[in-house]
Amino acid sequence: MQKSEQMVRYGSGQGVERPLGRSIQRGMLNRCPNCGTGRLFRAFLKPVDACAACGEEMFHHRADDLPAYLVIVVVGHVLLTGYMLTDMAFRVSPWVHLAIWVPIAVLAALVTIQPIKGGVIGLQWALKMHGFGGHDDEAADPGTDSRRGGPAA
Repeated sequence: MQKSEQMVRYGSGQGVERPLGRSIQRGMLNRCPNCGTGRLFRAFLKPVDACAACGEEMFHHRADDLPAYLVIVVVGHVLLTGYMLTDMAFRVSPWVHLAIWVPIAVLAALVTIQPIKGGVIGLQWALKMHGFGGHDDEAADPGTDSRRGGPAA
């Protein structure tokens, strides 16, 4: 098997131990998953390119849509439970519920999106995904043929 045809296995290999729970927790606290002291975000949802404290590169993460989906699941379950309990206790107009639950939904989403995105970045770092393990993901994509530069035949 040539070097470009080797299978990439996430989370395997030698190197520094990367505990999953600690990495996710550090990410959720807006800290570098490697050292736990450097900041993870330079803006609200824009991660730093590299940790200022330890130099760990963060630019190749691929959080993409997973944080938004997780926010929808978490906030949706909490708000639906609150709405159902409130509706059982107080019979009010749907407009009152709209006036109560829409602002709470927006605030809850804004409060939870950054910690959840940090947790996803910490998860990717701990499992050595998307460049965090020192390998290129292009070689791991079974849908492309790296020798020809196009889709696999």
